[in-house]
Amino acid sequence: MFRGALWLLAGRGCVGRGLSTRSGGSTPDWTEKVSEIKKKIQSALPGGSWDPLYDTSHLPPEHSDVVIVGGGVLGLSVAYWLKRLEKPRGAIKVLVVDRDHTYSQASTGLSVGGIRQQFSLPENIQLSLFSVDFLRNINVRAVKFPLVELGLHCSLYTLILTNIHTGTRVSLRQEGAKVCLMSPEQLQNKFPWINTDGVALASYGLEGEGWFDPWCLLQGLRRKVQSLGVLFCQGEVTRFSTSSSRMQTSSGNEVTMKRIHEVHVKMDHSLEYQPVECALVINAAGAWSGQVAELAGIGKGPPGTLEGTRLPVEPRKRYVYFWHCPEGPGLETPFMADTSGAYFRREGLGHNYVGGCSPTEEEEPDPGNLEVDHDFFQDKVWPHLAHRVPAFQSLKVRSAWAGYYDYNTFDQNGVVGPHPLVVNMYFATGFSGHGLQQAPAVGRAVAEMVLKGQFQTIDLSSLLFSRFYLGEKVEERNII
Repeated sequence: MFRGALWLLAGRGCVGRGLSTRSGGSTPDWTEKVSEIKKKIQSALPGGSWDPLYDTSHLPPEHSDVVIVGGGVLGLSVAYWLKRLEKPRGAIKVLVVDRDHTYSQASTGLSVGGIRQQFSLPENIQLSLFSVDFLRNINVRAVKFPLVELGLHCSLYTLILTNIHTGTRVSLRQEGAKVCLMSPEQLQNKFPWINTDGVALASYGLEGEGWFDPWCLLQGLRRKVQSLGVLFCQGEVTRFSTSSSRMQTSSGNEVTMKRIHEVHVKMDHSLEYQPVECALVINAAGAWSGQVAELAGIGKGPPGTLEGTRLPVEPRKRYVYFWHCPEGPGLETPFMADTSGAYFRREGLGHNYVGGCSPTEEEEPDPGNLEVDHDFFQDKVWPHLAHRVPAFQSLKVRSAWAGYYDYNTFDQNGVVGPHPLVVNMYFATGFSGHGLQQAPAVGRAVAEMVLKGQFQTIDLSSLLFSRFYLGEKVEERNII
């Protein structure tokens, strides 16, 4: 049933009105008929006999105001907010292109689904506060029917630190996050199963933190944007057709400005490709967004220049382990991050848990596949878990999987908004593991920038692409 719905949507045609630069003056019905005729003629070339029964409904439309590259939660959130904020309704034609409609390797479905406000940057705190409010009210404000069962456990989240900056605590409270600091003695009293050795302070979330089901959010948003008229296409973006012009900056330097006119989409399991004319491209390709940026020529200029500044986002493989421990902590178990970087949360009600630990730079696994290194748990994760929670000394791993971070090697924070030289490519990527929990807010921010020309709900100017050229890192101390 799901594939059938996708097939039908991919076959619909309508003329891009709102942002399209080449929509022409024909009526939608006639334009659709001409488009189908052109596709059938092209399919017969070169030299082949024309098959009047050739079905082109699987191809994306030839025109779309906005093409979103990447159909994970970030891409879907951008699509949702573009349609929610558009005026008049139906003014913008949006196409989402994704390589894998099963999402078998998508970061969204492979995440542990944590959500927290305990960041050090005001921007990250605000993004998470907006997003948790969105998740709490998703069935009222967004999806409505059929209802989305997120499995939202939004009450507890503990971040354990060896030390904590006073500014972090002040920033959290100033931004509206409700947290408190606990001494080792207070921590021991509240959670007797924790070994407090080596802990100076614990930052404890009092509200709006916990975890949810990422897959349910993904499917709920997908259904919603489909109902709003967003089209989907399973394929790979292989090329951008661009035009260029030279401009002089205020400092007297010349730069090349580019504009994307066509997105070339190669169809899945086929030699076919379809050029899609568009006005805007949203790069929400996650771990592969750096490669998509390179297709647009980003980073291909002389080193040390804005034209030569690449999007520093690449795939990093992360393991998640699922284990059982009959003597482990019970229902009061928060999502806990240890001083070592190891983390875990309970999964269900039967003393099951999921967790892991990010490797060091020297230990980074090969991202060329999603195979799991079980020795990594034995050598690098389990000792820290067993030290912090002595009951975990007798745990048994039952399964494991791996997923990708869209890892920003520059400062591990998101990239949001337009590229300064490829003027109609916008970014929603590079969140290095916290993109899922902040996706509702990031999608709105990108839509505001596209439709209004500026951030309105949350000022994310510090997350613009230009910081890579300027060398202005946005440092986040609370990375998990």
